[in-house]
Amino acid sequence: MTRPDDRLATSHPTVRRVAVLGAGTMGSGIAALLAEHGFAVRIADPSPDARERALARVAKRAPDADVAAVAELEEAVAEADLVIEAAPEVLALKEDLFRRVDAAAPAHAVLATNTSQLSVTALAATTGRATQVCGMHWFNPPERMRLVESVRGLTSSDATMAVVRSVAEACGKTVVEVADRQGFVTTRVLAATLVEAMRMHEEGVATAGDIDAAVKLGLNHPMGPLELADYVGLDVMLAIADSLTEALGERFRPPQGLRKRVEAGQLGRKTGQGYHAYPPRAS
Repeated sequence: MTRPDDRLATSHPTVRRVAVLGAGTMGSGIAALLAEHGFAVRIADPSPDARERALARVAKRAPDADVAAVAELEEAVAEADLVIEAAPEVLALKEDLFRRVDAAAPAHAVLATNTSQLSVTALAATTGRATQVCGMHWFNPPERMRLVESVRGLTSSDATMAVVRSVAEACGKTVVEVADRQGFVTTRVLAATLVEAMRMHEEGVATAGDIDAAVKLGLNHPMGPLELADYVGLDVMLAIADSLTEALGERFRPPQGLRKRVEAGQLGRKTGQGYHAYPPRAS
């Protein structure tokens, strides 16, 4: 008898059509990279402005690519071999998207989530194709960052993991496979480093500028931890730290200084103020 894994491996040797769910910073960057490397791409996002920005980003790297942006998820995934979800880090939202994708995508399609820390296994459980669900964690900006974390959920098959690896490697990425544990590898290391830097700032160990300079010059990091937190977004960092604290304990608990900055709307680069101040973005 042919197992589901065998059917996937034999009937689906090559990914040609990829649907990307979400036209924000990550989704548009992933779509641009996929288009540049010859994949036919369909982007789904309800926002007309986001779709327009995503298409412009793709056009800069792949002006002749087979790419379209649509409002409805079901239209985007109808012929997809691979679906990459790049929605905000809200588990309930992602679960709803995976239910809809499962109903609308072809039976052979692999479903991947770009989550940086949420449960791949929980998302797989919302579908009728749990063996065909895995994590595919890209990094910002996708066009430049070399790593993709391939996340094996409890039910992810070898064939599914191979599909995701082949697509990432076709885009020039290095792939590391990680188990489905909260925060995977990079988010846990990042959160631990950034939260500790925030604690040092709150304790008055050094100024934000000096903490960043010490880490950049002394540890050879390309960005200081507080500069990086501002780049990621302090609201995003707070959500990650809270989630990791719930799953893994007190070592990830966010300091009050981070929480107060978020409450004040000081979210980092995107608002012009975080641990550092930034000039207004050009319109």
